[in-house]
Amino acid sequence: QVQLVESGGGLVQAGGSLRLSCAASGRSLSSDAMGWFRQAPGKEREFVAAIRWSGAYTGYAQSVKGRFTISRDNAKNTVDLQMNSLKPEDTAVYYCAAEPRSSYSSNEWKYWGQGTQVTVSS
Repeated sequence: QVQLVESGGGLVQAGGSLRLSCAASGRSLSSDAMGWFRQAPGKEREFVAAIRWSGAYTGYAQSVKGRFTISRDNAKNTVDLQMNSLKPEDTAVYYCAAEPRSSYSSNEWKYWGQGTQVTVSS
């Protein structure tokens, strides 16, 4: 079993930055892809970014490309999401995920964190 715990959410003004972190425990995830998703009020959960175990591949939703950067530290079993130039529309609960069962952009991942709130004020 794997546990994922997100941290780093908060309130920030538009144009600001936040760094989210996801710590995994239970077993090493160094061979798995990991990802970030988000869910805004009244909307479905959507893909944000993913990274393969080697870090050689990263993928982003079009809405965050060029502003967000995903990275991982396999030795520490963590994955981070650096978010720059934040916009009010980035406001959502952000979830960490591990072990995809389908395409990275789908919601079919085996493990999920509990989420961390990000609020961007205008």
